[in-house]
Amino acid sequence: MSKLITIFGATGNQGGSVIRAILADAALSQEFKIRGITRDVSKPAAQNLIKQGVEVKSADMDSKESLVEAIRGSHTVFLVTTPGWGSGGPEVELIHGTNVANAAKDAGVQHLIFSSLLNVTETSGGRLTHVPHFDMKQKVEAYISTTGIPATFVLPAYFMSNFQAFGMIRKGDDGIYTLAYPVANTARFPLIDIPEDLGKFVVAAIKNRDQVIGTQILAAADYYTPTDILRDFEEVTGQKTRFVQVDHDTYKSFMPPAAADELLENHLFIENPGYYNGRSLDESKSLLAGVGLKATSWKEYLQKHKAAFQ
Repeated sequence: MSKLITIFGATGNQGGSVIRAILADAALSQEFKIRGITRDVSKPAAQNLIKQGVEVKSADMDSKESLVEAIRGSHTVFLVTTPGWGSGGPEVELIHGTNVANAAKDAGVQHLIFSSLLNVTETSGGRLTHVPHFDMKQKVEAYISTTGIPATFVLPAYFMSNFQAFGMIRKGDDGIYTLAYPVANTARFPLIDIPEDLGKFVVAAIKNRDQVIGTQILAAADYYTPTDILRDFEEVTGQKTRFVQVDHDTYKSFMPPAAADELLENHLFIENPGYYNGRSLDESKSLLAGVGLKATSWKEYLQKHKAAFQ
């Protein structure tokens, strides 16, 4: 009889990636029946999952009863929480994560895999205090660790898609593509192609469950400096580039006012003490290689999405 894996955010980038990776794995697709959790089961993305054999259910993240029902019968759960950038504020993410953890505990879940991040306030020694979408995820991770649920924490890197979605590499009037950041060109950005690769790290966690309980998996292809990022961009696109380090106020002036401090400090954190606080990616790369998988490089991502930058 197949075991049940329940995946939150099923129609989003992270949950969707996990579903695709499991369906693409010959062994896991037979071992697990997939249940996807989303807010609206009627939307096309949810209906498409149903056509692929995924059970799709809605759940109220504020209701423990709703979450217990959503998780009921699950052996494994993948959880991603949504930053509280709308109403309710940052604490909403902590509340939702705590609610799911409690429901998973009650349901006897055997493996909870949570999409986490570092606590910027704590890791920076209190220097950077405006990145709640990182801090709240770490607080959820800390709470999960107190529950006794067998858990693994996958920490997604900086999204490669940011460079196109937010126009971070922009063509100037002189035809040169510019990357402007409030950090030096030696800052190390761990990058990941989220839709393509997040699920691969979760698959590795599922297949190595006993070895990764209680650990963090750093989900990144590699570290890249702005110099590396632009070198590969030039090589793939044939376009000229330049890096510009801007001062803090100038950088914030480019951002939506409500998010300016958060986005600035997010990048300052990448420079010092580091997105993963200086940790090596070797262990996570080996974990992925051990199940026959490899993350997409930045150059490979550019080759696939080159047209989006033109």
